[in-house]
Amino acid sequence: MSSTSAKTEAAPLSLCAREPHVPADRLVAEMVPPPRFDAVRFDTYIPDPNQPSQAQAVEVLSSFAAGLGGAHATGAGRRRWFQRKPAAPAGPRGVYLDGGYGVGKTHLLASLWHATPAEPSLKAFGTFVELTNLVGALGFQQTVATLSGHRLLCIDEFELDDPGDTVLVSTLLGKLVDAGVALAATSNTLPGKLGEGRFAAADFLREIQGLSAHFRPLRIDGEDYRHRGLPEAPAPYADEQVTAAAHATPGASLDGFPALLEHLARVHPSRYGALTDDVRAVCLTGVTPVPDQSTALRLVVLADRLYDREIPVLASGLPFDRLFSDEMLNGGYRKKYFRAISRLTALARDAKGLVAQ
Repeated sequence: MSSTSAKTEAAPLSLCAREPHVPADRLVAEMVPPPRFDAVRFDTYIPDPNQPSQAQAVEVLSSFAAGLGGAHATGAGRRRWFQRKPAAPAGPRGVYLDGGYGVGKTHLLASLWHATPAEPSLKAFGTFVELTNLVGALGFQQTVATLSGHRLLCIDEFELDDPGDTVLVSTLLGKLVDAGVALAATSNTLPGKLGEGRFAAADFLREIQGLSAHFRPLRIDGEDYRHRGLPEAPAPYADEQVTAAAHATPGASLDGFPALLEHLARVHPSRYGALTDDVRAVCLTGVTPVPDQSTALRLVVLADRLYDREIPVLASGLPFDRLFSDEMLNGGYRKKYFRAISRLTALARDAKGLVAQ
């Protein structure tokens, strides 16, 4: 039997057949930099010599990391959480990385996480969406109790397009600051049209209101990603090609796109990472426009988890740049939809090698 025929005997996985139940301790333990940022460090960040703020950011963040020693390393932070009047940290205990796309903010944020002198269990890294999903899964009080003993919380891609989530996270951060947790945050904007301003420090500090004194804005200049535009999505394949590739690729999943969208409604977004455990490639047939906003936002979360894990996506049907309606792309959540298009497009390019030539 040839190796090719042996591969085709294994049936592909199905994401729709999975309903992962993730214990709370795993949700928190997985709040680490995604695999694509496992190896980044301050030393691997190459500042643009024409942008002095980039080298300055490395220097400031290195010092910030070095200064995050003390109470929480021994668990004193957890004990302080139960005191009637928590000790207030002296000086700013947070940094906000203010800059456009393509300047390496996530690289720097992950480097800060790696450089902070604490065990991984005492520092957390996640996107704004992952943090809100954690609160949804654990409840507000349990999230506060769980994270209050940490030395550092890094929040990537802070978003302000949902006022309710902004208030929720702002309140959460206030509780964590009172418990002595250091904070670091970034934000990105991929606007729907050229000329719109990026998310800036003034917007961030205004929205978090009472917490603004705890953050030091750190400007990082550089080329703005929006001027490069979105890459064109590769042409989709035929159903038969996608199905054949799924059967020939060990660890690949195969699902109809409409069925997967329905399944995502039955799985809490905090479990989308577990949904892709041990999946080496995602194969989808019959990609169609996303029918409504709730479904679209769930797809955005899945796209983020696939991108974090560098899982290629092979699809038939419509190209990914036609997933969302014009109304969605011009609405309040357009940043998320453009990010999803960009990330799914990148993963579709990564999947080209799965198709037999």
